[in-house]
Amino acid sequence: MQEGTFIAPGYPEETGARQPDVYAANCPTRQLLDRIADKWSVLILTTLGSGLGAGEMRFNALKRRIDGISQKMLSQTLRSLERDGLVARRVVPTVPVTVSYAITPLGSELIEALQAMIDWAERRMAEVALSQLAYDAREKELAGLSF
Repeated sequence: MQEGTFIAPGYPEETGARQPDVYAANCPTRQLLDRIADKWSVLILTTLGSGLGAGEMRFNALKRRIDGISQKMLSQTLRSLERDGLVARRVVPTVPVTVSYAITPLGSELIEALQAMIDWAERRMAEVALSQLAYDAREKELAGLSF
């Protein structure tokens, strides 16, 4: 809704808030999907919400568990997930300061869907790899035919 406008009681379909439409370019749902579909977000959320990391985890424990994530990327992703309400950050004033992270109830709702994606990927990776090899072979063959 444009700044300075208000909802007219008789015409909510024209002046009221629109329903989310992920296919619309300016829909905020796209930003959320971008966040939760990111590989680092998926790995952080499932680590915090699954048996391996259930409960609170400290930053370095997360970094050790998620192989290949940089300190900067872990920090940025945790900050974004916290901003979205999917992860909670707890600071204990010790020397040095102790910071731990836990999944929130909102983040927990995502775990089942994310785990289903991970399970599918692990179960179907061999088929995907074969498809990639076949595609690459076709592309190589087509490249050899072009003049």
